Amino acid sequence: MRWWSAANFVSNAGTWMQLTVQNLLVLHITGSAAATGLSMSVQAAPALFVSLLGGAAVDRWPRKLTVAVSQALLGAVAFTTALLVALDRIDMTALLVLAAVTGVIATVDGPACALLGNDLVPVADVPSAIGVGALVHSSGRLAGTALAGVTVGFLGTGAAYAANGLSFLFVAAVVPFLRPAPGAASQEPGPRVVPVRGEMTVREGLSFFARRPRLVALAGITGLSSVFGRNYGLTLAVLVTGPLAGGAGAFGTVSTVLAVGGILGAVLGARLRRPSVRTVGLLAAAGALLQVVAGLSPSLAVLLVLVLPMAVVESVSDTAGTAVLQTDPPPHLRGRVLGVWSSIGTVWGLGGPPLLGLLMEWAGARGALVAGGLLIAGSVGAGLLLRRRGGPVPLTLRTKDGDVSGREALQTAA
Repeated sequence: MRWWSAANFVSNAGTWMQLTVQNLLVLHITGSAAATGLSMSVQAAPALFVSLLGGAAVDRWPRKLTVAVSQALLGAVAFTTALLVALDRIDMTALLVLAAVTGVIATVDGPACALLGNDLVPVADVPSAIGVGALVHSSGRLAGTALAGVTVGFLGTGAAYAANGLSFLFVAAVVPFLRPAPGAASQEPGPRVVPVRGEMTVREGLSFFARRPRLVALAGITGLSSVFGRNYGLTLAVLVTGPLAGGAGAFGTVSTVLAVGGILGAVLGARLRRPSVRTVGLLAAAGALLQVVAGLSPSLAVLLVLVLPMAVVESVSDTAGTAVLQTDPPPHLRGRVLGVWSSIGTVWGLGGPPLLGLLMEWAGARGALVAGGLLIAGSVGAGLLLRRRGGPVPLTLRTKDGDVSGREALQTAA
């Protein structure tokens, strides 16, 4: 697990270095911010259409081999881009094609890497492993973003892509030495029916997700939070530079506090032992109420005090939700369930910012934060009340002479 975490840190740092440099490269080639957004959308689009097939592939193929091959392919794409940049043969068409290929490979690589990490610890430690993964992701993001400018300044744009390619090869080299832990998620005790390959269809994953109320509830909570509660890069940017009369430096400070809160939340989330959808809902409601107060902040200082717990709660909630998502389905369905989740998340990612932008146009930054927070908290509260009212009602039955207990009856039947 230590080797896997180190490899993921290197890979995340390389990925964020490339993402940062790619935006700068598109701006250099086209001079258009719209083109930059297009390149990001092209890379994210495969998650909407191909994630279901990617999840099915993860369930069908050996996990370690899948991760090693996908990482090697991602490395090949990064090296190809580095070569085109070095030869000055890169243009917008080539960048879009390479971005689309990266997005397609990522639909397999993402769930495969997530589930492989879970195989390295006992089932009881999966939430902790997910928290460690979130911490590694946040740390890699900070390191990669910082290294991007240094690398481009001293070695050029192509070097950043080459460094990312090396980071993928490092992960692929570590994979053969990983060994599943005793009692890992893929080795759960008890009877297990594994379908034949012909039955491992995308439809089976969709059907399981749709018929699983807790996964549907998790999708609803996360969707509301993603659209109305977690687009802080948009809402807080408008709040800081508008009503609070701050500048880019002030928003940079807010972003730094958000990043620190995310790291602290990942550490706390790693201590969760039995996360549930109820836990995710309560954390989402708490974060939403903090968001309401943040929307009413009279000054930047008050906002900074509130931003830290907001980020902590969001990070812990993400860790709890990911743990539920990756442990609730049976092992042979987890890849497809993660594929369904990736498609749903892409819909939120593409549709959320425009909806939030319309809300801010109508109600302003403060109104959007307050209205969004109240909507999330109210929806979670209503869901908890409905669940409590619709839950099973315990019955007490009188026993007669000669009756046996339920446990004894079941033992006899067995």
